[in-house]
Amino acid sequence: MPKRILQGKVVSDKNEQTVTVLVERRFKHPVLHKIVRSSKKYRAHDAENQFKTGDTVRIIECAPISKTKRWTVLVDEAQAS
Repeated sequence: MPKRILQGKVVSDKNEQTVTVLVERRFKHPVLHKIVRSSKKYRAHDAENQFKTGDTVRIIECAPISKTKRWTVLVDEAQAS
């Protein structure tokens, strides 16, 4: 089964090797028939502490790293340079 990849914005980088990413999704409400925004925060592993608050990042599923971390920041070639 393929690993999920999500895109979101870093809202916290205060922890060592960890960033908190806010991922927002939009969907049509089944009863109201209007577009609704829903958001969720994920804790992701950032080994080099290179991402700061406000950065847009992509995260990918991984094996559990700690109690709350099940995601890793995906480093693209465009972001690395």
